[in-house]
Amino acid sequence: MKLFPSLKKRYAKEQLTATQAQRLAQEIAFGPVVFQVSRLMLKFGIFRRLADQRQGLTLAQIAESAHLSVYAAQVLLEASLTIGTVLIDEERYTLSKAGWFLLNDKMAQVNMEFNHDVNYQGLFHLEEALRNERPEGLKVFGTWSTIYEGLSSLPPQVQKSWFGFDHYYSDCSFDQALEIVFSRPIRTLLDVGGNTGRWATRCVAHHPQVEVTIMDLPQQLAMMKEQTSTLPGAARIHGHGANLLDASVPFPTGFDAIWMSQFLDCFSEAEVTAILTRAAPSMTADSRLYIMETFWDRQKFETAAYCLTQISIYFTALANGNSKMYHSDDMERCIHAAGLTVEETYDHLGMGHSILQCRLR
Repeated sequence: MKLFPSLKKRYAKEQLTATQAQRLAQEIAFGPVVFQVSRLMLKFGIFRRLADQRQGLTLAQIAESAHLSVYAAQVLLEASLTIGTVLIDEERYTLSKAGWFLLNDKMAQVNMEFNHDVNYQGLFHLEEALRNERPEGLKVFGTWSTIYEGLSSLPPQVQKSWFGFDHYYSDCSFDQALEIVFSRPIRTLLDVGGNTGRWATRCVAHHPQVEVTIMDLPQQLAMMKEQTSTLPGAARIHGHGANLLDASVPFPTGFDAIWMSQFLDCFSEAEVTAILTRAAPSMTADSRLYIMETFWDRQKFETAAYCLTQISIYFTALANGNSKMYHSDDMERCIHAAGLTVEETYDHLGMGHSILQCRLR
């Protein structure tokens, strides 16, 4: 398996002593408890108060300020002490480095909200999902075959956390992506799986003449129209309703560029190949197809690879049952099978995105 050097160093050899490995095994066994305790330490503002009081706070002070009983504050603090998010000296609790990151790291907050609101209940059905290759955990929200069909109908807090997660990881790459895509002459762009139109709005703001067509499910296009209608350049954003899994639905033609951002990870390898195979006939020798994804093997930092492989489990349990955050070799195999070739790869965009620039083979 091909890996970036920082990942190979971590994953090729055992890193832990026996004692550390034993501790990790127990952290895994109590993972749900650790998650909920840490989430509530944030929600109740205990981490924030400890950050503001560098000299520390007593149990009684924490209980009073968080509007909790001494018992409730005590069980949270003692669990957090052994988790490693707080420290204690004499009778005063202080915030540890791990607690500081939970409090201040936007990525940790986005991931925690996503896992609690979107994933937590559905993950109980992971075993069924793995055996059936269907998103069995999605039943906690509705009867859709994939989460994408039900996005507009999810409970408001679940929807907020889903879109907050999706936008956090994509938006920070857009500035660099715009420079890459528009380094070639582009007047028309097809945004496949464009969701709520965030990339499309950036494109029309970046280039005063470009016309962008979003190809997505009709219900997604309705949300897109609602969210972009009052934004500058909205008249140059168009919709093309389609079920991208319907093999009889052709791709529209006449585009200088085709854009797929955080889209193909929503499908199985066979489906990815089928989608790209249908996209290829709509291209010419001069057009390019851009695939932007967070490939777990191409991450500069090991923590990012860890997060991405865990996110794959969301796709299994709740999204569609058969997709994942891909290794770049798997994606390139699909690209080649579709009659395309990768002519340029751009790494380390934003929060760890890569862009594969493809042309007809």
